[in-house]
This record gives sequence, C-alpha cells and structure tokens, in this order.
Amino acid sequence: MRRLTPSDNPALLVGAQSGDDAAVWKLDDDRALVVTTDFITPVVDDARVWGKVAAANAVSDVYAMGGTPFLALNLVAWNTEELNNDLLAEVLLGAEDIGREAGFVIAGGHTVDDPEPKFGLAVVGDVHPDRILTNDGLRRDDVLILTKPLGIGVVTTAIKRDIAPAEVVERALASMVQLNNVASKVALASGATGCTDVTGFGLLGHLGRMALESAVNITINVAAVPLIDGARELAEAGSVPGGTGRNLGWISSQIDQGTTDDLDVTLLADAQTSGGLVFGVAEDQVDAALAALVVSGHEAAAIGSVTSGAGMMHLR
Repeated sequence: MRRLTPSDNPALLVGAQSGDDAAVWKLDDDRALVVTTDFITPVVDDARVWGKVAAANAVSDVYAMGGTPFLALNLVAWNTEELNNDLLAEVLLGAEDIGREAGFVIAGGHTVDDPEPKFGLAVVGDVHPDRILTNDGLRRDDVLILTKPLGIGVVTTAIKRDIAPAEVVERALASMVQLNNVASKVALASGATGCTDVTGFGLLGHLGRMALESAVNITINVAAVPLIDGARELAEAGSVPGGTGRNLGWISSQIDQGTTDDLDVTLLADAQTSGGLVFGVAEDQVDAALAALVVSGHEAAAIGSVTSGAGMMHLR
C-alpha cells in the first residue's frame, strides 16, 4: 500500500489510508455511496449456509460504516472439475436469502475457474455524509460495546478437524448469519462515531487499528467479552486458526497483557468470519444501547473503555 498514491479527490470521504471497512464517496450534501467487497473460502459443508455466511460477512462492512446496502454483485471462484453447478446454485441462493432479509438486490456478478472455491459480494450502499461511522471516531470516555460473541475462528477450525460438537456449530452458524443492520442502527441512535466490524483481524486487531487511528488508548474488561458457548473448550484442545497467531504477531506491540491468561488473549485475537460490530458510546447511552441489542436478539456486552493515549490496549 505504501507504493500506491493516495487519492486527494475531495469526494472520497473515506479511502484506504485509515484501513477502514469500506470506501465512502460523497454524491451531494445529503448522500454518499459506501462501497466494499469481501469473499471467503467455505467455512461449513452446507453450500447454502456458506452462501449466507459469505453474504452476511460482505455486507457487514456497509453496516460498520453506518450505511444501508441496496445493490450487490456475486464474486465466485469455482472448481468446475470437482464441484457441480447445483452446489453453486445453492451458494447463490444462500446469498439471495441474505439479500432479501437485508433489503438489497444481487444483480449478477462474475465467475472464474479456481481450484479452491471462494464466494462473496461486492456491495454498494448509501449513508448521510454527516452520519458516517469510522474507525478513527472513538472518543475519550467512550464505553465500548461488542454486539456478537467471539470464537468463530475456533469453531470453524474445529469443524474442519471434525471435532466440533453439533450444538457449538449451531451456535456459531446462527451468529455468522445474523446481520449487523440492527446493531448499526443502534450505534447511530446512541450517538456513536467510532465503529468497525470484527472479522479476520480479531477483536484485538480491529480495536488496535481503531486505537491508532483515533489516537486513544483502550482498556478491555476481558471477563466481560462474550464467547460462543463451547469455544473456550475447543481452543483449550488446540483448535486455533493460523490467522489468530498472525493477528497476535501483528498487534503484540500494542498490547499490555497484564495478568491476563494467554488463552484469553488468543481468544481476543481469534480470527472471525461475519463477526459483530464494536463501537463506542457515551456512558449515559450504554444501558439503552445494550437493551436495544438484547431485545433484537444480540448477545451484546459493554467490554471496555476509551482514554487519552496513543494506541495501546490494556487487558484487565
């Protein structure tokens, strides 16, 4: 990225420089486009469920910016020699399921032949230019709210190793297909300005970038962070994705671990697929935000606080 020339076009309100979830392009004083793309390899054996997870994961970036999606295109890499078209149809139908639930239209896409299947979406949404949620918007004294439990990477790794209990898999799948649309609306209604979704870089990776971009320090109450039931036991058994270790390597210089157990740190860095949002709100907005999230079916929690600083994360 350092070799690329940053755009100085004034219409580009959010670009690549801050490592945010999506690009934002201003159309006029009342409307801006939110543009993003994401695709993943299979995380489950069921083709239709994979399509749902991949679509929910891709559209999450629009919600993380405070936007509303309205149009998407399929991105397909398919092994035509080993996988039949009926399976591909199921993947696309799963994405359509998410599109109908979220209210956006999938209008075609593009397919390439690839030994390893991959699927996702390019998504376009809109947002008011004055209501954008960004990863540099955390403020001193904000309380951090996480809207989904961690542990997805641990569970999907266990699925690949055929050691994941059925009930744990069911909980993980339900979390992955849950949209972040309501969570985004709650964040906006609560006056949040800083927000991101928790995906491949894990909670620590995404919060670490937010801390740097917002020029703040973050304290995480480790015991308050929700986990998918059964994920800790799977992690103790060694079901940890390789991406989690890489996350810890990248973020280690920003972490003050204190007396926090190594396993807890690993779970905080767990590489998520279609994770929840994490955003900051003023203390007097916390109870109302959590109540709105719980009523709408979210396993949400207040997990930490924001102070003045320069990008450190203190685990307590």
